[in-house]
Amino acid sequence: MEDFLQQLNESQRAAVTYTDGPALVVAGAGSGKTRVLTYKIAYLLLQGVPPYAILALTFTNKAAREMKERIASIVGEDTARRLWMGTFHSIFSRILRSEAQRLGYPSAFTIYDSADSKSLLKSIMKEMQLDDKLYRPGMVQSRISNAKNALITSEMYACSKDLRENDENARIPLLYEIYKRYQSRCLQAGAMDFDDLLLQTNILFRDHPDVLEKYRNHFQYILVDEYQDTNFAQHLIIQKLSEIHQHICVVGDDAQSIYSFRGANIDNILKFKNNYQGCRIFKLEQNYRSTQNIVNAANSLIDKNTEQINKTVYSENDEGEKIRVTPSYSDYEEGYAVAAAITEMRMNRHYDFNDFAILYRTNAQSRILEEALRKRNIPYRIYGGLSFYQRKEIKDIIAYFRVIVNPHDEEALKRIINYPTRGIGETTVSKITEAAMEKGISLWTALSMPEESGLSVNAGTLKKLNAFKDLIEGFIERNNHLPASEMAAMVVKESGIVNNLFQDRSVEGISKQENLQELVKGVNEFCDIKREEGIEEVSLSDFLAEVSLLTDQDTDKSTTADRVTMMTIHAAKGLEFKNVFVVGLEEDLFPSSMSKDSLKAIEEERRLFYVAITRAKENCLLTYAKSRFRNGQSQICSPSRFLLDIDPKFLNSPQGNFQETSFMDQRFSRLQKAKETNESFDSQFSSSLSGRLAGSRSAKSNHSVSSAKPNYTSVEKAKSTGTAPDLSGLKVGSRIQHDRFGIGEILAIEGNGGDAKARVSFEHFGEKQLLLKFAKFTIIG
Repeated sequence: MEDFLQQLNESQRAAVTYTDGPALVVAGAGSGKTRVLTYKIAYLLLQGVPPYAILALTFTNKAAREMKERIASIVGEDTARRLWMGTFHSIFSRILRSEAQRLGYPSAFTIYDSADSKSLLKSIMKEMQLDDKLYRPGMVQSRISNAKNALITSEMYACSKDLRENDENARIPLLYEIYKRYQSRCLQAGAMDFDDLLLQTNILFRDHPDVLEKYRNHFQYILVDEYQDTNFAQHLIIQKLSEIHQHICVVGDDAQSIYSFRGANIDNILKFKNNYQGCRIFKLEQNYRSTQNIVNAANSLIDKNTEQINKTVYSENDEGEKIRVTPSYSDYEEGYAVAAAITEMRMNRHYDFNDFAILYRTNAQSRILEEALRKRNIPYRIYGGLSFYQRKEIKDIIAYFRVIVNPHDEEALKRIINYPTRGIGETTVSKITEAAMEKGISLWTALSMPEESGLSVNAGTLKKLNAFKDLIEGFIERNNHLPASEMAAMVVKESGIVNNLFQDRSVEGISKQENLQELVKGVNEFCDIKREEGIEEVSLSDFLAEVSLLTDQDTDKSTTADRVTMMTIHAAKGLEFKNVFVVGLEEDLFPSSMSKDSLKAIEEERRLFYVAITRAKENCLLTYAKSRFRNGQSQICSPSRFLLDIDPKFLNSPQGNFQETSFMDQRFSRLQKAKETNESFDSQFSSSLSGRLAGSRSAKSNHSVSSAKPNYTSVEKAKSTGTAPDLSGLKVGSRIQHDRFGIGEILAIEGNGGDAKARVSFEHFGEKQLLLKFAKFTIIG
């Protein structure tokens, strides 16, 4: 025991060895929180606490696996395997499967993913003949999800005057009825969605005190990772389970609370000590990841937030380089400037491609960046893109698996009833659905007993339905005694999907075939792993339980490839890279325009920026564009207020332009004043921003701009009149500012009038030939 405790610093060791009551471990970025949580569990085990009495909750299966592996290296695999460790959803689904009948669900209930949920909602709204422009499926799904995470059932929703009035004002007065039907159909299909796993666990503990008591006695110690990301439903379950023995330890960082849009409540961690009397607080403040300059810059940024647990994160690593701030004249130039910087750093410092990450606020920003990387032959991957289990051909086979395990699964049944094509069209499916609704039975029951359910179809259609029923029943029968690996191969072959896909010899078709083979391989690997863990009989149900709870981080196995990583900042949380680019640091983009009227939202945006900076180990580079193409036109942008939240002594802004926008350091306090006077943020600053950006073009490098009044070429006028633009003053050696390419120098001009062309050398784009009557640029010298 002494050996592994010696690997901890003083603060970490104190957090690990304290077991007498509630504990809050505030873990700064890169401070080794995973090690503390892991070693604390190992410490409890070595103190004699049985593994089955420890409940450890994480947010990803990947985190749970890594922790279990570390614990196994200390206490042995057999002990580690018996821990109750996993994601909130996986642990609660395990409890619910044991107690499902108490709630009226089968123990083999299906777990609907987001696509299944949305599909069912679409069906319900179609049946109700609702306008999908008003009742948008994504919006309806989000509202129901938020209600569940707030522990509001469909019955409570229908009885809430405030919620009903809010829906009426939003012109969706029947949302309560959609929610009611949705829950009824889920129950009827023996299915729960992800939010139900939290809602139904709370209902289980609320309505069945004997069950709550059972699990309270079972779990002697409760540990929670990333506590700042918990929502109300998760917080309440944890509180119920721990309120008697108070043996709870939560680990997290309020400065990295960035998921309020998912229901995460920062107050859970901020007020933890108030909810648990006698709580001990341990602060992990040494950052082992980043250079001193990166840590200090991040500290100076987050210090501007008012809602936080005070701590001073420090680093004993090398001082490192200052954070570089690079302005670009357009979002287009920004992308190419980033690509150029990656190329330069690889050549001069011998980094690999996978040492770089490009982080952005929104997915839409990736297009230009991707183009720039491709042009320089820089390999990259989009992290969090379409995952393996979201591809159509995979979801089709998974739907077969789901129906075999639970034939009453409505969404899975509708997905496969006519795939591969077997002549059962939408009209027939509608008739089955209507018969099922009228009798209050599942779709499977309706098509299995057509006479009893009143299903009116002709003899030919009935024959096709019976053939489908026989196929599924044959699978169900064999699933009772065959392992998942054999069942998977059988379903792929006998369903007809393999023949359907292998007829397509296109590139896309071959890719789908490879995906199908990979799925069968994956089921085999899953069975092998489970067998190595001592579980001899592995069923399709076991495989589905694993697949339904996977995240993008869990399924992505390409992290070892030598490629630049691109992702949103939200997706980057928990990851680290030697070099990080944070792009698009402009007002109304980062912070988001949707946050500018809420101080609480602005603080979360600042935490998001803090997360971005602290992903970097050696170098952090920040970029912003002075113009960005939005809504069909190029718009003037101003640098993000967050840039001036960072102490300038930790920044390197060689162009000088950034420092000339120092008027922005007043924005936060002015926003508070604007709220008091009901004055809009935009009107208060727009004239100042435009004036500053237009007037701050005097610098000393290739980005320097003459203070003389710019001469704008009238492109739109030339297009509308058919005449050549006024190019007076344009000559070889002239310097121009192009809307997309930035600063360039005229190398040659040829042709006359509307046929005039110029060869221009741009810093990040090399030489370009421009047809002048269409070129959008400003002559600057």
